[in-house]
Amino acid sequence: MGQLDGKVAIVTGAGRGIGKAIAILFAREGAKVAAISRSHATLDPVVDQIRQEGGTVTGILCDVSHKDQVDAAVAQVIEAFGTVDVLVNNAHDFATSRSSVLDATEAMFADQFASGLYSVVHFMQACFPYLKERQGNVINFGSGVGVLGAPTFTPYAACKEAVRAVSRVAAREWGQYKINVNIINPASMTDSLIEATKNPAVMAAIADNPLGMPGPPLEEVAPVALFLATDASKYITGHTFMVSGGKFIDAAR
Repeated sequence: MGQLDGKVAIVTGAGRGIGKAIAILFAREGAKVAAISRSHATLDPVVDQIRQEGGTVTGILCDVSHKDQVDAAVAQVIEAFGTVDVLVNNAHDFATSRSSVLDATEAMFADQFASGLYSVVHFMQACFPYLKERQGNVINFGSGVGVLGAPTFTPYAACKEAVRAVSRVAAREWGQYKINVNIINPASMTDSLIEATKNPAVMAAIADNPLGMPGPPLEEVAPVALFLATDASKYITGHTFMVSGGKFIDAAR
């Protein structure tokens, strides 16, 4: 038996990287997965792989920065699977993520918060009745960039720290319903990070971890999300899991 047999999981940003890894692992562990992405080009291969492996999945196109599309996507999940047990908010548009404090514009913040913070809140609101009924789990994604205060990432860092703040509030408000809300701040060798490591400074910063360089998301981040989606984590909420090889020791506040 899989660890998620009988559970329904929504995974946003499932077309690539960490979201893809989580969708695949959850399906392997028996979950019915709603894989959400904004492009057929990234979504269809993931759906095909899960089905070829014998998993249960529905692929849903959604631009998470638009609330009407979020609501429509959750409605499709309910039509397909009847409920929601696990919500993984992983999607984020990185296009306007980088700027110094001096050069940051309101438009950059608006874009980052639309695809990051607002989408997280909108999915949580739309899924709440089902999560309440099922005593479900919410897994939101922050970033070590916000904890570190990494230069030139002002809009992104602000958004990701806001996600963590909202998650902590929700953990307190929703605890009475036995809904767990936790955060993962990941470091993983996704395509974008592999590209970034061509910069020697980035490579040096990533390698400066007690456990060394991060590995693929299916091996290092997805298993933590799996733990947070199971009953093994039912007495943990409002916590940030720094899946970073020790880069941010004692930063899980």
